[in-house]
Amino acid sequence: MNSQKSSHHWLMLAFLFQIPTFAFSQVKEDVLRQVDSQSEKAWGNAQKIWDYAEPGYQEIQSAKLLKDWLSSEGFSIESGVADIPTAFTATYGKGEPVIAIMGEFDALPGLAQNSVPYQDSPQNKYYGHGCGHHLFGVASTSAAIAVAKSIKAGTIQGTVRFYGCPAEEGGSAKVFMVRAGLFDDVSAALHWHPSSRNAAGDRSTLARIAVKFRFHGISAHAAAAPDQGRSALDAVELTNFGTQLLREHVPDGTRIHSIITSGGDAPNVVPNFAEVYYYVRHPSSDVVRDVYERVVKCAKAGAMATETRLEIRNEGGIVEILPNQALSEITHRNLVELNQLKYDEDEIQFALKLQQTLSSPLSLDSIQTVINRHGETGQGSTDVGDVSWVVPTTGFNTACWVPGTPGHSWQAVACGKTTIARKGMLLAARVLATSAVDMLQNPEVLEQANQELQRRLGERSYKPLISDSQNPPLEYRNKTTAQ
Repeated sequence: MNSQKSSHHWLMLAFLFQIPTFAFSQVKEDVLRQVDSQSEKAWGNAQKIWDYAEPGYQEIQSAKLLKDWLSSEGFSIESGVADIPTAFTATYGKGEPVIAIMGEFDALPGLAQNSVPYQDSPQNKYYGHGCGHHLFGVASTSAAIAVAKSIKAGTIQGTVRFYGCPAEEGGSAKVFMVRAGLFDDVSAALHWHPSSRNAAGDRSTLARIAVKFRFHGISAHAAAAPDQGRSALDAVELTNFGTQLLREHVPDGTRIHSIITSGGDAPNVVPNFAEVYYYVRHPSSDVVRDVYERVVKCAKAGAMATETRLEIRNEGGIVEILPNQALSEITHRNLVELNQLKYDEDEIQFALKLQQTLSSPLSLDSIQTVINRHGETGQGSTDVGDVSWVVPTTGFNTACWVPGTPGHSWQAVACGKTTIARKGMLLAARVLATSAVDMLQNPEVLEQANQELQRRLGERSYKPLISDSQNPPLEYRNKTTAQ
């Protein structure tokens, strides 16, 4: 779509629906060309990170790749921020406004998958990009570089800063980055996420606390001397039974889920160590705090009943996203304007084959539409929430997976190295870059966004779901062992 037609399109929409407009200025056209000009490099980097598939806090190669790319474009790099080896910031420009663009790059356990439309796990691999973070970090980097080039050319003024954010999947890295003051001078923050649909709007999320209950008992021969043993696994099972009963007596919208990460090694040995890993979620962080304390009581009861010792290992907590309509209108407009996704014949054939494995496939034509998530609360959680309580923040989704593909699935991993993912990633980079330009060029919108943030906060203040003394759980993806 040429710029004249694009501008006319939005002027007509603005007239009909009274939408404030940001015309597709020459600067925005310039950043789009910059994004497009580096699309080959961006896709190559995304494929490398897909291959690396590094888990949270262990994304050494992925972080280095993005840092080297940004450094080569003149960004000032600060590594190891917030006492996290793979977290970093990359800054270009000077003065206000300061626009943050966040990027992630961690993979998920148990989702190794080849890029084919049927389940096929490669040997000697365990992690896979089931949430598309190999696309997330790269698109955000590409957008930040495009904006930096316009700052360098003098066509816009201010600062763009990329945030390299590890361990989003359960590690809560952004919480520690917020605590370290890394967002204190930011005017607005942008993020995005791969999906099977295009969507934008002032959407919230679920707050979440992650915790590991580790029980220490006494080993004994399970047949010859069971009376001398104290089973750590029994403590886990009692904890789980207690939380099952608790589900009936918690506020609507609560989610409690767990996995047993260690339950013993041999059936004829009373386990002297066992561990269960819990998530507690709700749309309100205040409710999460309360329910979490009740789950802890279940764990303490399990330890008391089995005469084992309970060790509580906090793995991080994240608050719900505080939406911002003033900013979400910008990303929604740009996403609608720029979305021209369409599958070619090879992509259609891949999508149809993969959809045979899905329980709820959607029309392939759905990638041509944009959903408005205004006022919704999603059923996922993200540490972007903590950022949104201290700086106006907005995000969006683009269709990088076959329609109907759930996140955290082998199907999402399979899509992640296809041209379907490439097209969605490029769209995201274009929306990020143009939205950043809109914010840099319209300080009145940033003021509106900040006023909205203060309005939504009201009498509340930001209270993280971690303690002041908690350190980043850098080993949370390591294999569980008794310590």
